Amino acid sequence: MTKFFSKFAKDESGAVTVDWVVLAGAVVALAIGVVATVESGLGTAATNVGLQLEGAVSSTAIGTDQDLGG
Repeated sequence: MTKFFSKFAKDESGAVTVDWVVLAGAVVALAIGVVATVESGLGTAATNVGLQLEGAVSSTAIGTDQDLGG
């Protein structure tokens, strides 16, 4: 039984696969972290852009109404 465990401990087959699985897991975890970090900032930026566009459309519409009515 000791011989089996000794041979098993020295066997390196599959070690590269394990390395790639760990590396892929780290990349996925990093990507999830980046998305979670950037998500809140993007939501705020989108809201600000929307408000700016609404303001631009409103002021343009008001200017057009005044030109047509006056």
